[in-house]
Amino acid sequence: MAYDSDDVTSANTGGDMDWDARAATFDEEPDHGLRDPGVRRAWAGRLRGWLPGRAGDVLDLGCGTGSLSLLASEQGHRVTGVDLSPAMVALARRKLAGRDALFLVGDAAQPPVGEQRFDAVLVRHVLWALPEPGRVLRHWAGLLRPGGRLVLVEGVWGTTEPAGIPAERLTGLLAPIAGQVRVERLSDDPLLWGGEVTDERYAVVATSGVSDQEGGEVAAAGQ
Repeated sequence: MAYDSDDVTSANTGGDMDWDARAATFDEEPDHGLRDPGVRRAWAGRLRGWLPGRAGDVLDLGCGTGSLSLLASEQGHRVTGVDLSPAMVALARRKLAGRDALFLVGDAAQPPVGEQRFDAVLVRHVLWALPEPGRVLRHWAGLLRPGGRLVLVEGVWGTTEPAGIPAERLTGLLAPIAGQVRVERLSDDPLLWGGEVTDERYAVVATSGVSDQEGGEVAAAGQ
């Protein structure tokens, strides 16, 4: 198998994948639905370290059924989620009913948010599947307020025909457009995935609007 299909998201990877059909069972994967208390706590803890400490506006691209959106909302943030699948968006709206959250059907590469700007853009397992990732990253960076953060959870899945985007390539794409860039390795934390994994999984947190002296700095956590 070329990749772990459970880590593909519905952001814009459409093609032969019917994401509306998969929506009803999407949350059955431990790291999708976050139904297990241990998995949920693990993601909540990571998200608390990635998102701004103060309540702000978070854009969750490729939000799926809204599991990460819910964690961000529980931490006090105002959330806008975007997903290409109407069925996924419907489930996200139901999951966050009554909260300060808005969900839109749209393309993660060109989210339909108009002139709105955000304190953080959160994207999990989406960028690797999009054409022209450098252009997409520039667009996402343009959606941030000064000092805002790009939070990108990515990886490389499979061994025979690996699919994904290596951390080194992603940090290289970010170097011209971001200030400080921090990499967190996630493969060695089985609580995030509901079990042991052997492939490359990581998060990159890239902050905009920092000083020139800090620009392009890459700090690889856990190396």
